[in-house]
Amino acid sequence: MNRSADIGSGLALAALGAYVVAQAWQWDSMTAEGPGPGFFPLIYGIAMIALSLLLVVNSLRRPRAPGSASAETGSAAGQAAGSERSSDARVLATWLALLITVGLMKVIGFIIAFSLLTLWIVAVLYQQSWRRAALVAITSAVAFEVLFALALGVELPVGPLGF
Repeated sequence: MNRSADIGSGLALAALGAYVVAQAWQWDSMTAEGPGPGFFPLIYGIAMIALSLLLVVNSLRRPRAPGSASAETGSAAGQAAGSERSSDARVLATWLALLITVGLMKVIGFIIAFSLLTLWIVAVLYQQSWRRAALVAITSAVAFEVLFALALGVELPVGPLGF
């Protein structure tokens, strides 16, 4: 991914993390029974801010790629621009898929929505086989169910099928 896309993505994710922290701050983080409803979102938001700012700092410290100089012309510059557009399209497609997934969670449930998102990212963005994508999606969904529902006792949003 190009430098400006890393910086833009990092800043957007930091802003999203700040929003998550601001919302989680309104909930109890710890209760007499243990972690409250704000505990995981607060930790997630803080981690999101830290990691996205790390991405921005690393992008700013990284030297510019040879093909990114504004004075450069010719086919190398054209290829670099095409590559940047392709990377930008992939980033936007991932954000759109994430937005669709969040919208679908209440309709079809977390497990199915998350599985479909994982399937799409692995098969389409990472261009892996559909079989591998399905294996990753199913394994990830089972891991989420085991971690949250069974180990932590946190109910994930369910759809009409009950999961």
